[in-house]
Amino acid sequence: MALVVQKFGGTSVGTLDRIQNVARRALATRAAGHDVVLIVSAMSGETNRLLKLAHETCQIPSERELDVIAATGEQVAAALTALAIQSQGGEARSLLGHQLRVHTDSAFTKARIVRIDGDRIFETVREGKIAVVAGFQGVDPRGNITTLGRGGSDTSAVAVAAAIHADECEIYTDVDGVYTTDPNICPSARKIGRIAYEEMLELASLGAKVLQIRSVELAMKYGVPVHVRSSFSDVTGTWVVKDEETLEDVVVAGVAYDKNEAKAQILEVPDRPGVVAELFGQLSARNVPVDMIIQNTAYGYGDRTDVTFTLAKTDLHRYRGDIEELARKVGGSGVRYDEDVVKVSIVGLGMRSHAGVASKMFGLLAKEGINIQAITTSEIKISCLIAAKYTELAVRALHDGFGLQHASTRDAS
Repeated sequence: MALVVQKFGGTSVGTLDRIQNVARRALATRAAGHDVVLIVSAMSGETNRLLKLAHETCQIPSERELDVIAATGEQVAAALTALAIQSQGGEARSLLGHQLRVHTDSAFTKARIVRIDGDRIFETVREGKIAVVAGFQGVDPRGNITTLGRGGSDTSAVAVAAAIHADECEIYTDVDGVYTTDPNICPSARKIGRIAYEEMLELASLGAKVLQIRSVELAMKYGVPVHVRSSFSDVTGTWVVKDEETLEDVVVAGVAYDKNEAKAQILEVPDRPGVVAELFGQLSARNVPVDMIIQNTAYGYGDRTDVTFTLAKTDLHRYRGDIEELARKVGGSGVRYDEDVVKVSIVGLGMRSHAGVASKMFGLLAKEGINIQAITTSEIKISCLIAAKYTELAVRALHDGFGLQHASTRDAS
């Protein structure tokens, strides 16, 4: 008998019929002799509806009250799922964050889990019942309801699985696994059988939206095997697991892209030691998140240089005034912006031990006439900033250029 955690997202519980489908899946797993813990999100669109009501009531609502309101979506979904299981002849008990005792910090709307008490879950499954846990929510040291941020139910699922030492954590969604790239823009995209935590973490941070980043971090930290699969079919999905020798045989595992990138170029900054440190120190102090950074001296500037960096478009709109103020402070002549850019990336464990990956990537883009505006790398990732109009062309060129359309050793698992 295995202890299995199953998480169902908003689309999977979006209607009463789909909630009944979730109940059938859970009962089938229970009938196979396993103990089952369900983690459910709010019904599709419900969280947005609740937050809209809050903002219509108060222009700048308290984050504490926003959490109280938003958490009700998961509460309703958990109770409805428990009732659906009971209506099909099974036994179930819903558990909310404060009942299960998901301890978090007090960062309302984006709380982080500190620890989880598993006693109520163990008590429930010992009684032969399916435990239905409301995802996304917890409680802080003062007893306030907190939420974990968008996609927080994925984090809840992996954290619960780690806390109760579950044998596996199944993440059910509206796709049937993790693909080599977005199949909507690359018809040759292929489902990956197994992918390493590190690769999944990079892909999630670079725009792939199958798993929430913090859930992957937790899975990697505690060694929780995660199975990403479809709510609407029984096919095997993608296993997210620890590094294995066979995983390194594939140089590039996937291609990701992020359209939420913007470029800021601070012009004619004094080219002397300490100026760039001051600039980015001030940006950090104001919580302006920065990604790629380029410093280049332009001809005719003399002792001046341009400093270019990228950040999320949403952050550019929020912090534009801060950036312009800091540009003046460090002696820059102005700021130039470009929101018509996209970051395209390749990710793979095999890049650690294979030379020439970067030059091949640059060559594939050059062959398509795509100019690279900025580059950033890590041990298993290379990202390039390009004009947004080339997004689909770049993704397809990199995907097929690295042979990702062909079956690999990862698909045998």
